[in-house]
Amino acid sequence: MKKLSKYPVFLFLYCAAALFILYYCKNEKPQPVYEDLGSVKQEIIKTNSAFEKQINELINLVSEDADEKILQEKFQEIRKTYKKMEWAVEYFLPHSARFINGAALPEIEMDEHTEIEPEGLQVLEEMFYPYEKENKDEVIRFLKKLINKSNTIATNFQVITVSKNQVFDAVRQEVFRISSLGISGFDTPVSGTFLQEIPYSLGGVQQTLQQISTEQSKNKALKAIVAEISSAIAVLKKNTDKNTFDYAGFIPDHLNKIAALLPEFKNQEQIPDVEVTTALNKDAATFFAKNAFNPNAFTPGKEFAYSDEKVGLGRQLFNDKILSNNNNRNCASCHIPEKAFTDGLAKSMSLENAELARNAPSLNYAGFQHGQFWDMRKDDLEGQSADVISNKEEMHGDLNVILAKINQDKKYQQAFQKIYHSQKTEVWQLQNVLASYIRSLAAFNSDFDEYMRGNKSAMTANQKRGFNLFVGKAQCAICHFVPLFNGTVPPTFKKTEQEVLGVAVNGDNKVFDRDLGRGKFHETVATLQHSFKTPTLRNINKTAPYMHNGGYKTLKEVMNFYNKGGGKGFGFTIENQTLSDAPLHLTDKEIDDIIDFMKALDDR
Repeated sequence: MKKLSKYPVFLFLYCAAALFILYYCKNEKPQPVYEDLGSVKQEIIKTNSAFEKQINELINLVSEDADEKILQEKFQEIRKTYKKMEWAVEYFLPHSARFINGAALPEIEMDEHTEIEPEGLQVLEEMFYPYEKENKDEVIRFLKKLINKSNTIATNFQVITVSKNQVFDAVRQEVFRISSLGISGFDTPVSGTFLQEIPYSLGGVQQTLQQISTEQSKNKALKAIVAEISSAIAVLKKNTDKNTFDYAGFIPDHLNKIAALLPEFKNQEQIPDVEVTTALNKDAATFFAKNAFNPNAFTPGKEFAYSDEKVGLGRQLFNDKILSNNNNRNCASCHIPEKAFTDGLAKSMSLENAELARNAPSLNYAGFQHGQFWDMRKDDLEGQSADVISNKEEMHGDLNVILAKINQDKKYQQAFQKIYHSQKTEVWQLQNVLASYIRSLAAFNSDFDEYMRGNKSAMTANQKRGFNLFVGKAQCAICHFVPLFNGTVPPTFKKTEQEVLGVAVNGDNKVFDRDLGRGKFHETVATLQHSFKTPTLRNINKTAPYMHNGGYKTLKEVMNFYNKGGGKGFGFTIENQTLSDAPLHLTDKEIDDIIDFMKALDDR
């Protein structure tokens, strides 16, 4: 779909129409028919018209060599206008949204091993902060590309049907987007103006809910939502300094309350669910709720659906040496529960007791990512389990031999038959039960989770300061996204990111680690060389040593590496480093507070 950005607008219209047909026809359940919400579409078109007008005004200012401050002010106006309609563009035109406000990194076509030039607001932000007149032509070129995307928005919203349940779903996603990407400054990494923009995102949410509401909710849930949004905006207007803002107070006291009121609005308006499988359960009040996440959104297909029976059988096999060639090793040999399913070694040991290439990653929360292993060479946990079992250095097992053993074991045979209703166990079923067990290793019961659910005493004062630094000054949350704290991007959680950090062989930071990571499988893609998956920080206190090579013994060493600006900060030449090389200027006390906060991510 990303390739469509190269083609004329009519292809966008064709794909939009096709997507909506598939959206409804793929389900057996008859979908409720809603009248097309023309007023909502007209408001989007109106906002987009203002967006385009402001872009043209900025082009004129750039052409006239206006002062940098004036250019930055006009650019901020453009961003704020986009934020008003962000909920709609991100939901109905996600591929266009990627090129309007996506990260200033090339879009990668994995199958073709090619890169597509980044564009949009984040690319322009880097050009305006600071602005250099010699880049005038490039700035105008990217602004004109942005106008093309604005035209795509206008054309699409004139023809697509927008129904009430879709609009509600889109608005709900926007609240979660604000609570994760928005509040971390993910899309303003240079200017840091995100706290000034959130009121416009919230304003778009409020206006849209008011448009689709009836008398059923106006004096009930809607009234409460409007009050909470007003309260949140008042707090945001008092302090827009990202380094001193109280994120630890704002998220539970305001954003979570807005999110929790949305199900009430939905019930009062009698809005049915949009019938698609999503990472966030439809009834989750916030994404900090105990059962907010749906593991089935991360499985290869319906037959791989998660169940307690599969988890139980997978647990038995995970701890059974039947999976290895000589019955002398099981999965738990390298993934120890007490160590958050790592082994505590810098690098895992082979069957011959030789050091392997990388550190054993935690299996906790591994089910909530698209890309397994440090180099993301497998898409899902099913593929991951087969790779490990058959690896001659790790378990040296043969899946067909293992199946023969299982089919000769009456207890295992009966268990598989009960779950899959087949006479003979198949390879995919073995993979699926192991993957199901790993998907169960996400407790979401840390002190941080309790705090976000309303228990204000669950975190200490130091940990709250640490969280504020984590989100604000240290910018950790723009890669380790709340609430999973990994690289799976909220609020749709359909993509897991990798980063190039410039990691050294150890915490001395004197020798660059030459491991190509994901780049090994995409040799012609420059941006992927030395890139590695962004892992979860949940239970990070239990999983030392750190990084893909296990070279960093303590969290203090890790934080010092980030504080300096990653590999570039230590003098390594890494053209494609995605981590900002700007020093964070964290004090020792601030680093200690961040580490203390990360301890609050330990499951109980």
